[in-house]
Amino acid sequence: MSGAPRILVVEDEEALAILLRYNLEAEGYQVDHVARGDEADLRLREQVPDLLVLDWMLPALSGIEICRRVRSRAETMRLPIIMLTARGEEAERIRGLSLGADDYVVKPFSVPELVARVHALLRRAKPEHVAHQLSIGDIALDRMTKRVRRAERELHLGPTEFRLLEFLMKSPGRVFTREHLLDNVWGQDVYVDERTVDVHVGRLRKVLNRRGQQDPIRTVRGAGYSFDETFGR
Repeated sequence: MSGAPRILVVEDEEALAILLRYNLEAEGYQVDHVARGDEADLRLREQVPDLLVLDWMLPALSGIEICRRVRSRAETMRLPIIMLTARGEEAERIRGLSLGADDYVVKPFSVPELVARVHALLRRAKPEHVAHQLSIGDIALDRMTKRVRRAERELHLGPTEFRLLEFLMKSPGRVFTREHLLDNVWGQDVYVDERTVDVHVGRLRKVLNRRGQQDPIRTVRGAGYSFDETFGR
């Protein structure tokens, strides 16, 4: 996904790391993950992300030490940092912030709250990098202006087709059942038949694909639909 902000997650709890990666990628971010402090230090020297989600307690090198090193280097001194920790005491929170963390989240935490903090911190630090545009192949979807373009052509989608395309583009390659799409695009409080999904996918395809263009929507028989991860390659 070109142009999306890059986030490095440094977390040694595998289940939490997978959860964070899934939810941040669903919001349109590019996410990399390492589980050790020394690996994070090496990765940060190789490539600077747009934001760092950093656990306090890590193998080999602590999050506090990584934070100190980040702030001491010219290339990373302005890198936005969110600290994750099980330590909730005020003194520890103050220590983390005094060493340069921009925000502090105590475990266990709400994943939507963390995602909101990521949005807010990126908006403050790098407003031009907020993930409001999804781009795959020659299709670009702007979540702020609600506009979609394919190559040089602007596509005119209805509200439901826009939400459907946005949802599929956030997770290219992942197959969603009709029930899952109904819950996430139409909402769990809306009672419509699963065949409604087929109707709107058909409408979306009609607008997307003209003059024999490649169809980015993949139908998986017996399962559902996905945005083809090979589209545009």
